[in-house]
Amino acid sequence: MRVKIGVLGAVAAWDEAGDPLALKGPRHRAVLARLVVAHRRVVPVTRLTEDLWDDPPARAVGSVRTFVGDLRRALEPDRPPRTPSRLLVTEGPGYALRAAKEDVDAWRFEQTVDALADAGPERVAAGLGEALGWWRGPAFADFGDERWLRTERARLTELRLHAVERRAEARIALGEAAATVPGLDAHVTEHPWREDAWRLLALALYRSGRQADALSVLRRARAMLREHLGVDPGPRLRRLEEDVLRHAEHLDPGAGSGIDDVWSRATAAYESSLGSRARTRLESTASLMRDLAVTGGGGLEAARRHRVAAVAAAEQLGDPELTARVIGAYDVPAVWTRSDDPEQARWLVGAAERTLRLLPSGGHDATRCRLLATVAVESRGTLPADESAGGAAARPLRAARQAEEIARGLGDPALLCFALNGTFMQTFQRAGLAARRDAVGAELVALAARHDLVRYEVLGHLVRVQARCALSDPAGAGRHASAADELAARHDLPLVSVFTTWFRALRTAMTGPPDAALAAYADAAGCLHGSGMPGLQQGLLPLALLSVRLRHGLPAGGPGDLPADGSGDRSGGWGPYEPWVRPVLLVGEGRIPEAARALRDVVPPPRDLMYEAMWCLLARAAVAVGDRALMARARTALAPAAAEQGGAGSGLITLGPVADHLALLADGAPD
Repeated sequence: MRVKIGVLGAVAAWDEAGDPLALKGPRHRAVLARLVVAHRRVVPVTRLTEDLWDDPPARAVGSVRTFVGDLRRALEPDRPPRTPSRLLVTEGPGYALRAAKEDVDAWRFEQTVDALADAGPERVAAGLGEALGWWRGPAFADFGDERWLRTERARLTELRLHAVERRAEARIALGEAAATVPGLDAHVTEHPWREDAWRLLALALYRSGRQADALSVLRRARAMLREHLGVDPGPRLRRLEEDVLRHAEHLDPGAGSGIDDVWSRATAAYESSLGSRARTRLESTASLMRDLAVTGGGGLEAARRHRVAAVAAAEQLGDPELTARVIGAYDVPAVWTRSDDPEQARWLVGAAERTLRLLPSGGHDATRCRLLATVAVESRGTLPADESAGGAAARPLRAARQAEEIARGLGDPALLCFALNGTFMQTFQRAGLAARRDAVGAELVALAARHDLVRYEVLGHLVRVQARCALSDPAGAGRHASAADELAARHDLPLVSVFTTWFRALRTAMTGPPDAALAAYADAAGCLHGSGMPGLQQGLLPLALLSVRLRHGLPAGGPGDLPADGSGDRSGGWGPYEPWVRPVLLVGEGRIPEAARALRDVVPPPRDLMYEAMWCLLARAAVAVGDRALMARARTALAPAAAEQGGAGSGLITLGPVADHLALLADGAPD
């Protein structure tokens, strides 16, 4: 049964038919509310007792467990006895609410507002109109001024007020100015400190042909702000009053408004000032692509495409210094070690190396550093078989070391962060280097935080999420995931949640039962669609589900019996992992001779974040078929990671402790 939970009003729950569920007393509803506030994160039992009682009684922990048990029976009445809850789960020291975002009205409301951030006025007006209808009263209306509730209630209230104003702005843009006036008038009466609400009311009045009323509203706003806050109106209100007095053209119903108008005028002015200055245009394009890449899936794909075009155009001009600046401007932090477009990455590496050879020998240290860092970052997952190898295979590793050395000598924090990103991408010479990557992540976090380099601070936290998982520290990884999420929310970096969502699925896989882990991964897969990261997405869900099955001794299965992911997709291809997965699947189906033949043909896995995971798969298959040569190679490859979790350095999956695989290899080895 699917349950809907509501906190936009009194705390309540309903079944699939829309009938209310009995949640018993106020303490039960308080536990549910507290878990909603945690946003799917675990709330320790001790924290629950502190939040529910000012002075917790002696049996407070037992009471909380009783409340949780009662809630589980109310929310999952059809759950068989002695089976774990899939909605209100026990994890580590506490509990978490693992409802889908669309099943909790506050989460659904926030998701809807975020999804409409860049939408046109028609979608905004319709979508926010529906979403605002979900509010039945003040958020968590049946609770007082609880300290654990203050921040979340204030945040949701601000989000609702923002949605009211955005919807009104969209309706004004659609020519419905007169219809918005009554609602905006009530809105400013109830919330007189919101300058944007006053601005929208005055604009709606003006577009309704009521210029005098618009001016009156603006003067009321000025008087209220001065009298009660002792401040003058902000620049937008002052500018609107001037525009109303002079009947500015852009106030007409057909003209652009707000952010769209500012953007249009600014870009037009920029186009006009640049004229045909190709070099300046190319550098500006490269900088724009850097910002576009972090906006989400479509932006990331467009940034990659236009970046190549900009570099190619710069090379055609025959100016290596310009080409170097265009290449080096794209210092977008990268945390995943498989390229989204390998052919494009190889081309960019080639362009960077050509430009390095053409640069004048004297000076240009910072430019040279950026080119070397680009080589290191874009050559992800292509390290040679051993560190001493020469030729083209060793170049990315040398480039990373040279870039870091130059950046440290120059003392440029942003440049050093870029170089450290390259260093991270090349710290896969062998298995067992999670502690080294953790140190790189720690330096990135500290350096970026000191110099307000937010994107690299996020990168450092994500690197540490991966490393702490490999080092069997899910709690430490969780702290870094939360820090990354907080920065991403504050600075509008939507792709970060892809990695933190998958980390939380991994944490469930590390600590929870197989059913919970399989469900968590199926849910997490939904955030991959539209992310613009095929190098991460391809084959990941099947691999994650396989990792759970193998760890718990379940049948390995195959792509055909995968559950649908968050998008309903059941295709389930193994993607780039197929060569190392196939032998395990064949063993699981009892096709030992075919598995042995597949192992004879298999090549070593790439040296990237999945390196240990792929060797763990090969180790299992080699033992099953008795391939002694491959068992010896697997022992050599995995031995340096004996203290780590196999595959968990990805921050996405785990096949369990590497030590267990080494023991399996030892047991399967000949005397």
